[in-house]
Amino acid sequence: MGNKIAIITGASRGLGKSTALHLARQGVDIIGTYHSRDQEARSVVEEIEALGGKAKMLQLDVDDSSLFENFATQVSALLRAYFKAERFDFLVNNAGIGLYASCAETTEAQFDQLMNVHFKGPFFLTQKLLPLIANGGRIVNISSGLARFSPVGYAAYASMKGAIEVWTRYLANELGPRDITVNSLAPGAIETDFGGGTVRDNPEVNAWISSNTALGRAGLPDDIGAAVSMLLGEGGGWITAQRIEASGGMFV
Repeated sequence: MGNKIAIITGASRGLGKSTALHLARQGVDIIGTYHSRDQEARSVVEEIEALGGKAKMLQLDVDDSSLFENFATQVSALLRAYFKAERFDFLVNNAGIGLYASCAETTEAQFDQLMNVHFKGPFFLTQKLLPLIANGGRIVNISSGLARFSPVGYAAYASMKGAIEVWTRYLANELGPRDITVNSLAPGAIETDFGGGTVRDNPEVNAWISSNTALGRAGLPDDIGAAVSMLLGEGGGWITAQRIEASGGMFV
């Protein structure tokens, strides 16, 4: 029997990359997606192969749901040809973009892009992949701490993440008969290049976050990769329909 197989969207960098590497260290093979940075995607594959695992990267724009049926066909062919499998086991809906503005300043174009990438994309990509996920599999949808706390400037982005959390509960109920768990994981502020890298690169912002976090620092990508892998590990089998925040205790 082969290794478990995970599909991770946005796996070429940041939280997706960290998740892929954490899972690979636990013997999980990876199908990742990337938007445009093919060299970064290839580097992640090389890192996973150096760990003794199998990995492939597929280009996908989660902003465009018309691509999803063909993507599912690609996944099916790749499972059979490369992984010698008919189904995959884990889906991590991670891909995202950072567009931040106040309610008064958010444009319709920004709103539509956030909706497509953060809610419509995961919703319909998951729909297309449901026939390929194994019974007993697991789905993790990446949300955000911003769906709980409400600083000015994040309304549209956070609203999409709130929608993800509601959808997660409904999907968990629908997939329960297949023994598939579905949870949302909500990171706090993390030191990545996301949103222009402000948390990582701006000392004042980093210090402010640290002073408002129970554990006294901003998060790191490995904090989230480890949390996702925990949910997908043996101990996560009886956890479903939950919002789990991995923020180090921001604004508690």
